[in-house]
Amino acid sequence: MKLGEIYRTCIEVGIRNDERGEDGVQRVLDQARAERDKLDEAERPFFDEERLTNPYDDTRICAGSPDDEIRGLIVGIDMEVGEVLVADRLREKGAPIDLILSHHPEGPGYANLHRVMAMQADLWAAQGVPIGAADALIAPRAEEIRRRIMPVNHYRAVDAARLLGFASMSCHTPADNAVNRFVQRFLDDESPKTLGDLVKALRSIPEYADAAKKGYGPAIVQGSESQRCGRIVVDMTGGTEGPTDALDRLAQAGVGTLVGMHYSEEHRKRAEELKLALVIAGHVSSDTLGMNLVLDEIEPKGVEVFEISGMVRVRRF
Repeated sequence: MKLGEIYRTCIEVGIRNDERGEDGVQRVLDQARAERDKLDEAERPFFDEERLTNPYDDTRICAGSPDDEIRGLIVGIDMEVGEVLVADRLREKGAPIDLILSHHPEGPGYANLHRVMAMQADLWAAQGVPIGAADALIAPRAEEIRRRIMPVNHYRAVDAARLLGFASMSCHTPADNAVNRFVQRFLDDESPKTLGDLVKALRSIPEYADAAKKGYGPAIVQGSESQRCGRIVVDMTGGTEGPTDALDRLAQAGVGTLVGMHYSEEHRKRAEELKLALVIAGHVSSDTLGMNLVLDEIEPKGVEVFEISGMVRVRRF
């Protein structure tokens, strides 16, 4: 496959699994175009034209040309300089690796991670939170994340990949969209009655079973095994954790249990006050599941896949 084909496939998987639907995704693209059209000529060069066709600012080609032929890729949850050097060593031994594929964003995707967080408002609105309140909740949190990642050395691993002759790409929200929908539908079908049942159900998914055997499987962080789940909502996309105030709104809307990749201690304490159950499915394992669902659209087309940095390949094609 060409690098551009892999990139477009990732975006297509993300859109197909986006809980906002096609209209919601188109609204994001239309907003980007309107923003671009308002710019004067001096500002146009600084606008990312990819935003006109890709609604996920944290998913980008970081190094290489869309026309580059990709025989094989090495994929991991975090692909930093160390992983790039391992890829180079494997290539020296004959592995046909042309692409460094990271789940967590690198380069421009990392610098603009905060942009994708606005989608959380739509996800909360789907659960009964007024959209105006949802927008007001996520805006300051996204700005906080923007400020937090501003000082980061966004291109360190990308530069290493480029100097060693690799293409580099990140696929974040598309994979998160895929795992969010997969796990939500799975739990809707399973209908676990208690939090203990919910954890057991998650452990029947290969990625979570593997994580459980390694010591970091699904776990209840707020609530008890015998506690009934109530309405279960999977919370695994939208860039990173939203504000703790969102938990109040979701509890008021009738959500009984949130299933996420990770929750801070601040989130756990607020959930405890609200008597809202929290289950951590697992961060790396959830990211792995999402990336596996994306790779199922890529690997069958003849691209060889090597795994590192937390990835365990499970094929469903």
